[in-house]
Amino acid sequence: MAQSGRFQLSVRVLAVLASEPDAMHTSSAIAEALTESAVMVRRTFLLLHKAGLIEQKKGPHGGAKLKLPAKQIGLGDVFEATAGDWLSLEDNAVTALMKKVRGDAVAAMNEHTMSGVVKRLKKTK
Repeated sequence: MAQSGRFQLSVRVLAVLASEPDAMHTSSAIAEALTESAVMVRRTFLLLHKAGLIEQKKGPHGGAKLKLPAKQIGLGDVFEATAGDWLSLEDNAVTALMKKVRGDAVAAMNEHTMSGVVKRLKKTK
């Protein structure tokens, strides 16, 4: 899945988790709610868990839930969790500039939180 697809699915998954922050959500339940593949949701769980945005529990009552309140998860945090090697260049001067650009972009994205995303989604329903 391309970076933009991973980011979009991650935001959608986190929005589901944020809508009921105290409940454990299974990948299959989220996949059904989002009409996505359960495999892709599980892969998204791995990225979000590695970034420290969600916690997971295995077993019959397992699933995932937010590790932080939705108002503390910025869209830049989600982007960083899903971005991977955003851009690699051989020119050190250009690479340094692109790192700064990425940092500025992430900071700007973090002005918007998952809490705001959930509020906007509720307005559109």
